[in-house]
Amino acid sequence: MATVLGLVLLFSFKTPDAPPDSGLPLAVANGTPTPGATSPFGPRASSRPGATGRASSPPAPGTQPPSGGDQQVDGNVVSTQFGDIQVRLVESAGKIVDIQALQLPNDRRRSREISLFSEPILHDEALQAQSAQIDTVSGATYTSRAYRASLQSALDRVQG
Repeated sequence: MATVLGLVLLFSFKTPDAPPDSGLPLAVANGTPTPGATSPFGPRASSRPGATGRASSPPAPGTQPPSGGDQQVDGNVVSTQFGDIQVRLVESAGKIVDIQALQLPNDRRRSREISLFSEPILHDEALQAQSAQIDTVSGATYTSRAYRASLQSALDRVQG
C-alpha cells in the first residue's frame, strides 16, 4: 500500500514553471520585442562592436537606419510548438557583425534551458558562417530551425 501511495505521489508531482519574476526583461518574458532591445541571454550581445542597442525613429518595417555604418534588420517571428523565435541581424559593409535574439522560448523551465544553451552556439556559428547555413544544435532542433528561418528572413531583407 505504501508503494502504491508513493508511486501516486511521484507521478502527480509537478515542477513549477517559471516564477513571475524569472529574471528576464519583461519584453522578452512576454514574447514582445522592444525596439533597440538587446539579447537577454547574455551580456555579450550588447558588448560586441556594432551592437548599439539604441532605438531610432521608425524606418521601414524590420529595418533600422545605419548608425556608424551598421544596419539592423529584424527577422520574421517564427513560431514553434515551444514558443516564438525572432532575431535581429546587425550588418556592416556587407558583413554580419552581430545577431541578437529578440524572442526565444522561455515560458517553461526546459524551454529556457534550451534557449540559454543553444542561442550562443547558433549565434557564434552564424557569425562564423556569415549566413543562415548553420548546423542544428543537438537537443534544440526546433529552436535551431526557427533561428535559421528568422535569420534568413533578415538576410533576405538586407539583400533585397
